[in-house]
Amino acid sequence: MAASVDPLVVGRVIGDVVDMFVPTVNMSVYYGPKHVSNGCEIKPSMATNPPKVVISGQSHDLYTLVMTDPDAPSPSEPTMREWVHWIVVDIPGGTNPTRGEETLPYMGPRPPVGIHRYILVLFKQKSQLGVVEQPTSRANFNTRLFAEHLSLGLPVATVYFNAQKEPAAKRR
Repeated sequence: MAASVDPLVVGRVIGDVVDMFVPTVNMSVYYGPKHVSNGCEIKPSMATNPPKVVISGQSHDLYTLVMTDPDAPSPSEPTMREWVHWIVVDIPGGTNPTRGEETLPYMGPRPPVGIHRYILVLFKQKSQLGVVEQPTSRANFNTRLFAEHLSLGLPVATVYFNAQKEPAAKRR
């Protein structure tokens, strides 16, 4: 059974980034040994490389993964909402993003101020997308419009984590 959307409502992921949906696919996300669960904290230093993402489903089904930050540059003034961190299309079900086509290379979290939400949204594709045009800018990306442009419909899975700027190492 896929996860509940309740934490996504509480965390304002539903509303700020995506519309209400019913999860139908299981997506597990790991940064190193840490399993990402809704609202957990991940240190930016743990997330410099793309996470390990495992998607359920059949190999003949294809998926698109989008990772965004709706709190850029700050949660109180998100004037760059959304900042897109990663886009991978044509991911076969039952596999992971390394089997898909990377449209926009992964960029780890670098929150300048406040606690930011980083949201991984999975869409089921109706058909193979092939080459997808890269966004002209990472700033002011819109997950809903992106999904609409590619006829992806509503998400089938979403998970988010929180991150904040890490204190600089103390000098001796």
